Amino acid sequence: MTSPALPRRERNDPPPFDDLKQEVEQLRAENEQLQRAVASHAVVDQAIGALVMMARISPPEGFTVMREVSQHTNTRLSSIAEQIIGHAQGAALPETILAELHAALVRRR
Repeated sequence: MTSPALPRRERNDPPPFDDLKQEVEQLRAENEQLQRAVASHAVVDQAIGALVMMARISPPEGFTVMREVSQHTNTRLSSIAEQIIGHAQGAALPETILAELHAALVRRR
């Protein structure tokens, strides 16, 4: 018994609707992820600038300090960056973050 032949797509035929829908959904998800990454990167850059000014360190050292604080406190880098920006604007840092920040800065000296 032979199966019925499926219609062949011609070279200029558009892809099926379901394929297009899936591609659009995938592109939307990728776009959202990229937007979050850009926003997070901007926050990290601002925090590096704050550390450069407050601690008198270089931008690469500022990133290293934030990365170390993030790793030692098991806190996302973007969260550390947000807290550093808040601290530069007068907010208090949580004690664990403050202690790790001081320790990381001492290691830079």
